[in-house]
Amino acid sequence: MREPNKILLFDGVCNLCNGMVQFVLRNDKNEGTLFSSLQSEVGQQILKVNDLHPTEFNSIIYYRNKKLLFKSTAVLNLLKDMGGIWPLFFPLIYIPTSIRDFIYDGIAKNRYRWFGNTESCMLPLPEYKNRFIESISDK
Repeated sequence: MREPNKILLFDGVCNLCNGMVQFVLRNDKNEGTLFSSLQSEVGQQILKVNDLHPTEFNSIIYYRNKKLLFKSTAVLNLLKDMGGIWPLFFPLIYIPTSIRDFIYDGIAKNRYRWFGNTESCMLPLPEYKNRFIESISDK
């Protein structure tokens, strides 16, 4: 099987992150995005290969066309790729990254307090299971 072009890596125990995954699953018109938690084998391997800390989960990571995108840049590119009305948010990319990521970091820092967290990663509904990669051999 060929390598996926779009993978959203997310903190699997974060309720906000899991909510975002559910949002993408419901709204991704192209169904082109695959998902993996940062805690999974795939997430850990991507972190390791890119010299990123294996327990630093303060950013979603959007693997898109063999490039890693982080924080607000990841979110905006994900929305762009989803189709429907969501690409209308992409012009926010022209706001300086430092400003966008300052807001992103504030939310990320407080996400467990504001939205809570779980003890383990979410399990996808059966109809979405094929969109999740948990091990290198999955896709």
